[in-house]
Amino acid sequence: MSTRYKIKVSYDGTNYSGWQVQPEHRTVQGELERLLMHMTGGEKPVRVESSGRTDAGVHARAQVAHFDLEKPVDPQYFQRGLNAQLDRDIRVVSFEKVPSDFHARFSAVGKEYRYFIYNGLIIPPTKRLYYLQEGRRLDVEKMRRAAELLVGEHDFAPFSANPGRELNGTVRTIYSLNVRKHGADITLEVQGNGFLYKMVRSLAGYLVRVGIGDLKPESVHEILDHGIRTAVVPTAQPHGLFLWKVFY
Repeated sequence: MSTRYKIKVSYDGTNYSGWQVQPEHRTVQGELERLLMHMTGGEKPVRVESSGRTDAGVHARAQVAHFDLEKPVDPQYFQRGLNAQLDRDIRVVSFEKVPSDFHARFSAVGKEYRYFIYNGLIIPPTKRLYYLQEGRRLDVEKMRRAAELLVGEHDFAPFSANPGRELNGTVRTIYSLNVRKHGADITLEVQGNGFLYKMVRSLAGYLVRVGIGDLKPESVHEILDHGIRTAVVPTAQPHGLFLWKVFY
């Protein structure tokens, strides 16, 4: 009988084609599955299931995943072994045995994402891979007003890059959406019960448009009522986005 393990993974997504395994592309899932197969003898593939996919260039502070092994292992030993062989832009920060009915995706009850913006003309080199640079002045108070109107249960189809392919519909609940500013750094912190394809990047793109004055905060109502994705809502670049936390 197999044993199920849960891991928490932190990664810099800059050099990866996202989380999900893809032929001829380097992915986070692919790296983990390759090493797990090697460390368990290389006879049978090990499938690693995550709480959700992240796109190319997107980062994670605390992605959660699970997998089953036919023979039980020492979690501490395997965690050290994985980190010794993984490139330094992926770290397994925790490794534990869990009940067989735990599922990284279906057991999750919510997630937190953070999107980082540098509001200045010259971005520090240390931030260039992790922040969206916006040289035009952003009105944070207007962004906050728009963010408040997005909180709650809505049909977020206008904020999905592919609403027609969402298997469980496009209604989601945002519990909180905070816009924090510290100097030139602006952070969008969003928690919800689930997120559509590229939804957080779309929320970020929309709030940036509000911040530069292209749209009024109250335009949220019209966009949600319209119910269709249009060019009014842009998708912000991937490198500013972090999967911050998964709730169980």
